[in-house]
Amino acid sequence: MDVDANAVGAPAKRAMTVIRVCLGVVIAGLVISGVTAFPLREELTLGSELLRSIGAASWLPGLAGWVDRVADALAATGEQYPFLAYGTDWLAFAHLLIAVAFVGPFRDPVRNIWVTQWGLIACAGIVPLALIAGTVRGLPLGWQLIDISFGLLAAIPLTIALVLTRRLERQRLPVISGVHEVSGSET
Repeated sequence: MDVDANAVGAPAKRAMTVIRVCLGVVIAGLVISGVTAFPLREELTLGSELLRSIGAASWLPGLAGWVDRVADALAATGEQYPFLAYGTDWLAFAHLLIAVAFVGPFRDPVRNIWVTQWGLIACAGIVPLALIAGTVRGLPLGWQLIDISFGLLAAIPLTIALVLTRRLERQRLPVISGVHEVSGSET
């Protein structure tokens, strides 16, 4: 297929840049949440100590109390049942694998549009999961809302990426190795 050099143009290049920035934000968020899920016990202990050292119990008693409770639970289970942390290790690993899935649309958003759509479905699924499982497991509503916010925040760059990807798709431009290139024929 012959493609006019002007067909790729600045708008398509800008769209690719914005798509990649949006997907990069999602990938970074997943990697950070994955990596930080490995040392939960240490993080919650540190968070509890930090909240106590700044006197947060007096102005955020619910938060400080909840963090203390979770830190104590992780310490107790870590001492008596260390194998339970293996479940959060798998959670962390899953976050890292999900991040890798977004490399496909980062390289070629049109061909891998389904990953972006799947990401938005996952973001929507966070809401009922947090509300139902959070309530069943006795999590405070505020904590459930924090969990929901991750899905809502990730949906913003994913929606932008999806809209721009659909624009690129309508232009039917060839994408070679994830970068728009103009050649005399389709390879």
